[in-house]
Amino acid sequence: MNTFLSLHRNIKIRLLTSFISRFVGNMVFPFMAIYFAKEFGTATAGFLLLLNVLTSLSVSFFGGYTSDRFGRKRVMISAQLIQIAAFSLMAAANSPWFLSPEITFIMMLLQSVSSGFMNPAAEAMLIDVSTNENRQFMYSMNYWSVNLSIAAGTIIGGLYFNRYRFMLFIILALTSIVVFVLLAFFMNENRRHHVRNNQTATVAQFIKDMGKSYQTVMTNRRFLVFCLAHLLILSLEFQMNNYIAIRLSREFHSVIWNRNVDGLTLLSWLRVENTVFIVVFTLVVNQWMKHYRPNHVLFTGLVLYSSGYITLAFSNHWLLLFLMIIVSSLGELMYVPNCQTMLASMAQERVRGTYMAVYGLVFQGAKIFGSLGVIIGAFLPSYGMAALFSLFSCAGIYCFYQSIHMKQQKIISKDRQITNT
Repeated sequence: MNTFLSLHRNIKIRLLTSFISRFVGNMVFPFMAIYFAKEFGTATAGFLLLLNVLTSLSVSFFGGYTSDRFGRKRVMISAQLIQIAAFSLMAAANSPWFLSPEITFIMMLLQSVSSGFMNPAAEAMLIDVSTNENRQFMYSMNYWSVNLSIAAGTIIGGLYFNRYRFMLFIILALTSIVVFVLLAFFMNENRRHHVRNNQTATVAQFIKDMGKSYQTVMTNRRFLVFCLAHLLILSLEFQMNNYIAIRLSREFHSVIWNRNVDGLTLLSWLRVENTVFIVVFTLVVNQWMKHYRPNHVLFTGLVLYSSGYITLAFSNHWLLLFLMIIVSSLGELMYVPNCQTMLASMAQERVRGTYMAVYGLVFQGAKIFGSLGVIIGAFLPSYGMAALFSLFSCAGIYCFYQSIHMKQQKIISKDRQITNT
């Protein structure tokens, strides 16, 4: 508790606003695919959702650089104002008096624009105001908050989205106003001394400066290796809703506790088990990790995490699957905070927002790998997919090792230069 109270005020506000936004957002957004499929057809819905993701990804490159140039708070407040407008119009377009799926999608697209601006600025701000000593705890708390908000919001949305969609959109709009108040009146601007006077800058100069910022990031070889490492590891998790879900639905049928259970039911149980484990044991594991070297914890976590998903790729023994979800969840709690702490140490202060925008490609790439898993799984047997997962995990762990090794070599090189002078 004392560790939490000692965190910078911006971190506490960000944890609170993130929880509120995700909690309410997950009452709505996980079910929008069903909404659009019903209104426009499945194929069109898939295209619209893809457009949504690409929009957010594209805007994030501007959002990351803009937060470096003009300050985190200014960008976050502007993005939140866009969200208020988008959610308010989404509610109006789903009211008892007026229904427009077209306006709903346009506003969802506008919300993706705001997220693209918001996320790199928010992630960079967390690094700005945290220290080497409290970052692991901060990221553990953030991870706990994210999982709790997603689980609780999805459960409520599943119960009420169809019948009370208008009310959920109203709640979404109201909470976005609450988040705006917290950001505008309680959060401090932590990059004021970095903000430059750009009132006379032309569009061409703005684009040129942005290009230089991204050039700086893309020449950081250690950061690129780190992104590849996390992409390979994270792609295993995105198989849960793709290849693993399809395999279990096709292959798993068993009697558990005198009840016939199919693959989709088992998958839902495994997801609940993963969420409950993370929510209950995050702080316990965080305290336990303090007694060991971060790198040892990182690699142990990566091995445990990967082994769980490799087992899910081929096994149909329900007891083993339940056990390996616990193993994988423990590995997740061990590697994620250390992975994010590594990221924070690599993001140079002057261009942190830009770093966070590039890092966002990791999650989009992992989604693509998740989709490819379905295609490859149509040709490979389950043991072949397990071998492929093993290859991905080994490559990811090796890339993490290389990233750490590069840092150590850089430190040794600096020490030699000091000694020689």
